[in-house]
Amino acid sequence: MSDADSERSPASSTATSSTTGASPSSTTARLAPPPTTSLRQRFQALREMVPGQSPDVNIKLRKEDDGNFKMIAPGTPFDEIELDESLFVAGSDGSERKSQKKRTKFRKWATGRKFVFPIGIAIGVALCAWVMNSYADLPTDFSEIMSSIPSSLDPRDLFNNLTALDTAKKAFTSRDFLVGEDATKKDGLKKRHPMVLVPGIVSTGLESWSTEPVSRTFFRKRLWGTSTMIRAVVSNKEKWLEAISLDPETGLDPSGYKVRAAQGLDAASEFIQGYWVWQKIVENLAVLGYDTNSMDMAAYDWRLSYYNVEIRDAYFSRLKSKIELLRRTNKQKVVICSHSMGGTMVLYLYANPDVDGFGGGAGPEWVDEHIESWINIAGSILGVAKAMTAFLSGEMRDTVELHPAGSWVLEKFFSRKERAKLFRQWPGASSMWIKGGNRIWGTHNAAPDDPQNATDSHGRFFSFRHAGSSSEEADLDKSTVSPNLTMNEASPYILTHTPTTFQRMVETNYSYGFESDEGQLKKNDHDHRKWTNPLEVRLPTAKNMKIYCLYGHGKETERSYWYMKEEYEHDESRSEAIGEEAICNPSDSSADNNTCVTQRTPLDFPLARKHRIDVDVTVKGSRPEVRSGVKFGDGDGTIPIISLGAMCVRGWKGKTKWNPSGIEVITQEFRHSPQTLDIRGGAQTADHVDILGSTPLNEAIMKIASGRGDLVENQIESRIEEIVEKMQWD
Repeated sequence: MSDADSERSPASSTATSSTTGASPSSTTARLAPPPTTSLRQRFQALREMVPGQSPDVNIKLRKEDDGNFKMIAPGTPFDEIELDESLFVAGSDGSERKSQKKRTKFRKWATGRKFVFPIGIAIGVALCAWVMNSYADLPTDFSEIMSSIPSSLDPRDLFNNLTALDTAKKAFTSRDFLVGEDATKKDGLKKRHPMVLVPGIVSTGLESWSTEPVSRTFFRKRLWGTSTMIRAVVSNKEKWLEAISLDPETGLDPSGYKVRAAQGLDAASEFIQGYWVWQKIVENLAVLGYDTNSMDMAAYDWRLSYYNVEIRDAYFSRLKSKIELLRRTNKQKVVICSHSMGGTMVLYLYANPDVDGFGGGAGPEWVDEHIESWINIAGSILGVAKAMTAFLSGEMRDTVELHPAGSWVLEKFFSRKERAKLFRQWPGASSMWIKGGNRIWGTHNAAPDDPQNATDSHGRFFSFRHAGSSSEEADLDKSTVSPNLTMNEASPYILTHTPTTFQRMVETNYSYGFESDEGQLKKNDHDHRKWTNPLEVRLPTAKNMKIYCLYGHGKETERSYWYMKEEYEHDESRSEAIGEEAICNPSDSSADNNTCVTQRTPLDFPLARKHRIDVDVTVKGSRPEVRSGVKFGDGDGTIPIISLGAMCVRGWKGKTKWNPSGIEVITQEFRHSPQTLDIRGGAQTADHVDILGSTPLNEAIMKIASGRGDLVENQIESRIEEIVEKMQWD
């Protein structure tokens, strides 16, 4: 039996065997179409299926006018069959089939990811460049990517530059668990000291717990830190604002809302899905053997003042109990690892005197007994320059930026005035106010961190250009610029342009001065307003504890500003909240015109003044650099080097007024060396947030956690030691 016969259905076989002598036409109707593709094979197979046909058959092909062929085969089922030209040619030698395979392979490649993805990136970049005149409005991460792309893209350069290709490959390679695995193999590190992680501002997710009708739709949903935040802002901005704000009088929950900090490691591991914060550190510590029995996240509601965090949530009391439990169950002292504003929270914990009992009453003896070391990562110890602009004009795009989506929400959905109002209703953010005044940050004439051969000074923290005057460098002189405010003058200036409720909150919760008198420093041990300022309070007398200051430098950071005063406006008084109508006392039965009062002055004068960063001022070649109204200095992109390192290399170094027991302080700086194609900077980044995923930082943390803190040595590369010598410490 032929191959064709074997592939015919049983029905076809039966029909064929019973049609001997039948006419060709009837036989053809009962034949199954052969499965072969060659014309010669098809004819041979069908000829064998027809009984009684002579094997000597003359076949002719005649080309028609339309380009097709007609088969002339008298006495066969194929007589006068129309044949497409392509079928005939394809069956001749297979060359057309091979060509078709090549075309199919090319189409698959041209429509595949390896081709479409890079082409899509190139088109996207071109569209962005065409739509936007500048990259100033892009989030920080994206603007850095755009600035790193060359102005002219030549494909030959990409293929010839093997270094660039290698960098690109590394940028897309996962580094999950990698540092921890290397540490166990190379240094033999393993779990020893239990870890408590203290996140910074806006890192902790906030979720709603109110069952009131006004907020019931938010129940158990994250109003901060997940995509729910974005949906809530887009769908119901006013309700989200009410929920996320605090009562300006009490600094606690507003009526109808109850928002609390999420708990556990997930509270600050990521900020919106996929954007890690503490996740890399958690992963690498887990490789050493850490789990939820030996590691915990001390999450808190960063909106509240530190005093109210304890009053409402008993945060410091609970943190103290958590440390005691970890100490007891793991048989080892605890390592506290804080980031950014979390460092100030740790200071507040240390300063709690045991005689008062507030905040659990930690005290120096307790610290020495329970704390092995404190890892202070990128601590905002002496304040953040960008926080000052946030309170004055609401221009805080980079102040608390953790994710481009979060920054985009605040920028696109809230005006500058709304952002300033929101910040003033988050008393916890006020702890980032600049501390130390002119002694630390400079005078009208000079600042400690001014560059060599300076043409301007950071000591003039705010410089105001007169309205209507030119922004050209040649026209910026005493006649067109005033006032110039130092830090001693800028702080009161900002306060006088904020509501009285905010002023009272600052006065009752914080202090930003400088204290060198040892007697007064001792008295400050019992004044909770001083506990967030390392220049007004002493470290505990814990001789056995160590402090590790780990932070980045080498990334341009906002340090001082040019400002513009705009028109006057009504301030945030009660009349603005209620409306402009007169308010009457309904309990007075004799209500008349004398009992109805208006909250505004009779002439309704606007007394507050709008402010904005003077983006028109750009001075090319100036020292320090001035661009779009901002004077830049060294830092980690968010916090200036002064705040990051001054206390570590001078204020706390050795036995000082602020470190009476001489706690050992090790400072390790990391130079910002990001990978161009890695949005988060790669293994050598020193950015304020992305440093939490950097290789050298994770290595240092694991050494300290493993009891090998002796492997973490002083490493100072910036000018910080030179800078602190220019400050007034006495």
